[in-house]
Amino acid sequence: MKRREFLQTTAAATAGAALLSGLPIGAYGYSPELAALTNATTQSDKVLVIIQLQGGNDGLNMIIPLDQYPALMAARPNIALAQNAVLPLTAATGIHPAMAALHNLYQNGQVGVVQSVGYPNPNFSHFRATDIWTSGSDSNVTLTTGWAGRYLDDEFPGYPTGYPSTQSPDPLAISIGSVVSNCVQGPTVNMGMAIANTSSFYQLLSGGVDAAPNTPAGHELTFIRQVVSQTQVYTTTIQAAARRAQNLSPLYPTAGQNTLADQLKIVAQLVAGGLSTRIYVCTLGGFDTHTLQVPATGSTSTGTHAALLGKIAEAVNAFQDDLRRLSVQDRVVGMTFSEFGRRIRANSGYGTDHGAAAPLLVFGTKVNPIVHGPNPTLPANAGVNDNIAMQYDFRSVYTSILQDWFQVAPATLTQLFGQSFPYVPVLRAGALATTPATEAANFTVFPNPAARDGIATVAYESTGAHVQVVLLDTLGREVRRAVDRVLPRGPQQLPVDLSGLAAGAYYCQVREAVRSGSRILVIQ
Repeated sequence: MKRREFLQTTAAATAGAALLSGLPIGAYGYSPELAALTNATTQSDKVLVIIQLQGGNDGLNMIIPLDQYPALMAARPNIALAQNAVLPLTAATGIHPAMAALHNLYQNGQVGVVQSVGYPNPNFSHFRATDIWTSGSDSNVTLTTGWAGRYLDDEFPGYPTGYPSTQSPDPLAISIGSVVSNCVQGPTVNMGMAIANTSSFYQLLSGGVDAAPNTPAGHELTFIRQVVSQTQVYTTTIQAAARRAQNLSPLYPTAGQNTLADQLKIVAQLVAGGLSTRIYVCTLGGFDTHTLQVPATGSTSTGTHAALLGKIAEAVNAFQDDLRRLSVQDRVVGMTFSEFGRRIRANSGYGTDHGAAAPLLVFGTKVNPIVHGPNPTLPANAGVNDNIAMQYDFRSVYTSILQDWFQVAPATLTQLFGQSFPYVPVLRAGALATTPATEAANFTVFPNPAARDGIATVAYESTGAHVQVVLLDTLGREVRRAVDRVLPRGPQQLPVDLSGLAAGAYYCQVREAVRSGSRILVIQ
């Protein structure tokens, strides 16, 4: 039996546990995957919250293409929302009315949407697709490590021996739930801890490592007992963090009514309490909506999927409000993922079948609060096998967050994922864990003011590296990416298309390696 399989099948019965203000805590060893996300070898107070939507979320019922309603209604006559019920995010894109709280966060600059996230040659098995998303692998490659674990293995060699330490006294990652997420699975052990369901608890086991049989299973049991012993130390630090902070938001629902909100409430308390954990993984199940996604009779704005979307919105809204009241809102960003989306065409059971790409949400005060990418293109007469085509590889989102939030070097990312992926600006410019030394990127932009629907020109001398030229609105949201490519060395005249932009002031930014600069551009 492989160690990973042994841990998965025996952890619930053998791992240690403790109570944190009535909340059970279990430890399952250290996962290099989690350490990767924490980037613990560098000083950082940043936190990443990952929310897994288990079952395959129907993206077309969450983020709606307002510009293609005839095709949407033709494909989903029995489940599609009435167009006038959709809450607009942009002129072309809307969000389900059950997510009104997230709609408000989007308007306040705290939510971004990445359209049509997936990977080539998608797999429609829940188990295999989940493995692909949590490992960061190609669909034809099987990896036993998580996408963060491989990096953490390099950052924290020898774990769990020598941990916790003076430099790393706290858990590197925490999963809220009885099983530690495979997102933080390392080459030999998982690098995270689990805080069990808030309505149940593990019995506290005594520490110490007793003698075990001299067999393969005995060696694994010895390892588990070592992890149990370490759990007691981590439990103490978690309890201390919980005592230092109390949740302040009145927006959380009553305990037990929204399991995702219950989980995020714990995260907010521990972050505010000073725990140095960098990665938290939360889950919300129930998204495998083959039947009765909406009621057979009544409004298509209600039903099973609407209730799930409402739970996401309610939980994230309360979480963001709590972080603000606790004055830690700028330290935390979050993202959602699901193992796949659903088919374009609804089935006869008022539901949807396993599909391919789907939108992904990012949230927090440091995210780039825009809709990344155009709406997926829907065929006029979708068949039962038609799927949403991928626009963004999910690993582009992973690597972009690791690069910007935890400052993982591009070379390390390429090694971690086996290849490089296009950058997606899911975080605002300047939202880095720490700011590296930079040089000013000197440039001019003209004419300034510029005419609406006209062209502005950026005059810049390139060093022969990858250059980005972007426009940001006054909330820091990226509204136009004019250049995103390697340019030859020497003077450049770079056109910036202003079509479709409203009159007003914008920030024009040029970024090249460690050089960056910003100028105000007025459109009138």
